[in-house]
Amino acid sequence: MVRTASTMMPLGTSAPNFSLPETEGGTVSLADFPAGKPLLVIFLCNHCPYVKHVAEQLKQLTDEYLQHGVSVVGINSNDVDAYPDDNFDAMKAEKASRGYAFPYALDADQSVAIAYGAACTPDFFLFDGDRKLVYRGQLDDSRPKTDLPVTGADLRAALDETLHGRSPAEAQKPAIGCNIKWKPGNEPKYFDPTGTA
Repeated sequence: MVRTASTMMPLGTSAPNFSLPETEGGTVSLADFPAGKPLLVIFLCNHCPYVKHVAEQLKQLTDEYLQHGVSVVGINSNDVDAYPDDNFDAMKAEKASRGYAFPYALDADQSVAIAYGAACTPDFFLFDGDRKLVYRGQLDDSRPKTDLPVTGADLRAALDETLHGRSPAEAQKPAIGCNIKWKPGNEPKYFDPTGTA
């Protein structure tokens, strides 16, 4: 495990396209989500302690904001050959166990993670109704082995501003988590094997 920070993709960036297999069958694509509504893209996985630390809040938050018209998709980009706990069957079980209501897709060749500049799990990217990036940062200040409660405060604030047609504050703290488990030779230029945080 390498403790890694989000690359903080520039605000205003257009959402990169994707079309990926989803745990409940078929594929999920960027075009499947309604225009004019915010879209939250979450890079996550099954085994990461940072994801496990926030999973209950992630379930609560996404259920709440799905009801407000926010689209959500989870993407697992880990090397599932090296980390079988994150393979497609395990993803199906994880989604069912957690009760996630959003599609959970596998980025097997890791091209989507690279397109988004995703670096860690969890890594959050919030786009407005025009598919322009308005937030990339942490869920909140809580981390494993801290006493801080998991509230989702930072992401919630960004979602609320976006839903009201306002831009979230540009001062955003990067997400921190385990590094995405890159396939040999796939490591993007921004990957720091010594850890960035």
